[in-house]
Amino acid sequence: MSPRLTVLIPVRNEAGNIAPLVAEIEAALTGVVEFEILYVNDGSTDGTVEEILALAGTRPHLRLLTLDANAGKAEALRAGARAARGALITLMDGDGQNDPAYVPRLLAAHDAAGAPVLVMAQRLGRKDTAFKRWQSRLANGVRKRMLGDATRDAGCGFALLPRDVFLALPQFDGLHRFLPALVKRERLGVVFVDVRDRPRQAGVSKYGFFDRLWVGIDDMLGVMWLIRRRKRVPGAREMTGVSPVPPPAPPGAGA
Repeated sequence: MSPRLTVLIPVRNEAGNIAPLVAEIEAALTGVVEFEILYVNDGSTDGTVEEILALAGTRPHLRLLTLDANAGKAEALRAGARAARGALITLMDGDGQNDPAYVPRLLAAHDAAGAPVLVMAQRLGRKDTAFKRWQSRLANGVRKRMLGDATRDAGCGFALLPRDVFLALPQFDGLHRFLPALVKRERLGVVFVDVRDRPRQAGVSKYGFFDRLWVGIDDMLGVMWLIRRRKRVPGAREMTGVSPVPPPAPPGAGA
């Protein structure tokens, strides 16, 4: 049977973070929902692939997709979403800062909505340095003013949404930073859930200030254009041929 939920994790050089995160996901979701864990290797040069394969040998719910070359987080997410078997996908970073214990809460928020929605985590108690938090506040403030998407933590990569909704969104580098604005563009709902942040256990962050703001400004202008150009899509229904009503029989017919 296909799982209902795919936990989709793009990784690049996350050796040391794989086994602890897999164990936490299993502990959080076993008995709660049918799930799979799909890692997308985005050009790792350390022992990331070997660690995933060693665990996958005894876990049929653990899969590994490897990109031919480093392509960036957005492309890794897109490739993973295409390969996912679950109708719902949870996007999660591979560094262990997103706590899998919150995934059932994200799932419950989606189900309570009664309709396809994006459930977006917002971090409390950030474990970054003061300078990095300042960077994020600046980037979030610029983005919020430009897009008006009510998100206070666009840098959080922890979210849950239907797979088909994700694949229907405009695809571009940096897509993952603008999920609330793009989902609202499709006239779908966005629900926010507060989560506690955790410190990275191993490795270093792959994203810096320019990813958060200056490169992102170009993307924000593109998202603003997409929102303005979004047209109302009319509903469609299939029609079938209807047999004509036979004409009335002439007087005396059948007598």
